Amino acid sequence: MAPKLLSSTNFKSLFNSVDTFLFDCDGVIWKGDTLIDGVSHTLDLLRSKASSLSHSGKNIVFVTNNSMKSRRQYAEKFRSLGLTSVTQDEIFSSSFAAAMYLKANNFPKDKKVYVIGGEGILEELHLAGFTGLGGPEDGEKKAQWKSNSLFQHDKTVGAVVVGLDPNINYYKLQYGTLCVRENPGCLFIATNRDAVGHMTDLQEWPGAGCMVAAMCGSTEREPIVVGKPATFMMDFLIQKFGTETSRMCMVGDRLDTDVLFGQNAGCKTLLVLSGCTSESNLLDENNKIEPDYYTSMVSDITKLMDSP
Repeated sequence: MAPKLLSSTNFKSLFNSVDTFLFDCDGVIWKGDTLIDGVSHTLDLLRSKASSLSHSGKNIVFVTNNSMKSRRQYAEKFRSLGLTSVTQDEIFSSSFAAAMYLKANNFPKDKKVYVIGGEGILEELHLAGFTGLGGPEDGEKKAQWKSNSLFQHDKTVGAVVVGLDPNINYYKLQYGTLCVRENPGCLFIATNRDAVGHMTDLQEWPGAGCMVAAMCGSTEREPIVVGKPATFMMDFLIQKFGTETSRMCMVGDRLDTDVLFGQNAGCKTLLVLSGCTSESNLLDENNKIEPDYYTSMVSDITKLMDSP
């Protein structure tokens, strides 16, 4: 079925059939460090109106593929943008997912994790009890091509986690490649494979998919993906909120991550056109990923909720 433009009639039907709303962040809640108009009021309204429109209150959760920050750092960003009602427990980032994947699969505590990515991954690894290497610390290092020299890497690295990394360089790629290719059983984990993202409020920038693709090329391996559209994080959401996926709605700006994540998990899906996807992209006859509903931006919910 073709996606439906969100209206006052179908929104109320959607709202009353959902217990948990999952929101992406980049392009949905904010762009770069700029809050998208109307988001704060909409989130407050969703929380306050829940009991009057439904027998039970609604859960609001934020599920982001951006691995640059930890959940703690994301909570600080929400607060800095005036979204003071958001708690750390409501945030599920791909940095957290990477650490939880290792924990869920009994990754040995005596093995280390090499990170091509930001501080957020290292912090989540530390909180989960793992030892992380690399990250921003290796941003200024250079790989030297010298005759009769050998690039040394830690043989106890048992996993390489690759996420968004604005300081990616040849040193990091060589380090990660050697670990994956030469350390027996070394895991290759990607936080996500997003092509681009709204790293600033005015432009899209290359996403983690670029860094992951570089490692795929050098290792000749495909990664374990823990962020959207993979459903790994959904297990934690179900456990936390005790909600069936059919009673969840994923709200996002990307078809190949947000909407596909929701569909893969059995959620209802709502696409907003405030980020990466335009209406022409959505309605293009070649597009095969169709949300249940679409609208221009999150704040449209406020208008629809208040309509007769």
